[in-house]
Amino acid sequence: MREIILLTLALLLGFSIQAQTRRDRMGNPIVNREPTEEEIAKYEQKLEERKDEFIANFITTLEADDFQKEIIKQYLNSYFEAKKEVLKVKYERIFDRDQAIKKLDESHFKDLEELISENDMTKIKNMIKGDFDEDEVKKKKKKRKKKKKDKNQ
Repeated sequence: MREIILLTLALLLGFSIQAQTRRDRMGNPIVNREPTEEEIAKYEQKLEERKDEFIANFITTLEADDFQKEIIKQYLNSYFEAKKEVLKVKYERIFDRDQAIKKLDESHFKDLEELISENDMTKIKNMIKGDFDEDEVKKKKKKRKKKKKDKNQ
C-alpha cells in the first residue's frame, strides 16, 4: 500500500514538474525574455511599411483625383499616429479609451468632408470601422497585372 501511495505521489510530482517547463517543437526549453531595442525597431519598421501598404491599397479604391488622394493619404497617416497615441495613454476604464477613440474617429476627418465626394467619405468611415477588405483589392491588382501581361505577350 505504501509503495502505491509513494508511486502515485512520485508520478504527480513528475507530471507537475513537466507541466511547468515549456518547450518548443524541438524539445528546447522556451525562455521568456524582453525584446532587444533592435528587435523593437525592426518590428516598428515592419509595422510602418505595412501601414503604408494598407493606405496605398485603400487609396486605389477611391474615386478622387491625385491631389485629393495625396491629402487623404496625409490625413490617414495622421489619423493612425493619433490613434496610436490614444492607445498608449493609460486610462482608468476601458470606456474612457473607447470614448477617446470614438471622438477621434468623429472629429479627425471633419475638414476632409468638404474636399472629397460623399462616396469617398463613406469609404473612409467604413475603413475606420474595419469594413475594408484589403485582400479583395490585392486580388483585383493581380488580375489587372495578369491581363496587362497577357495583352503585352
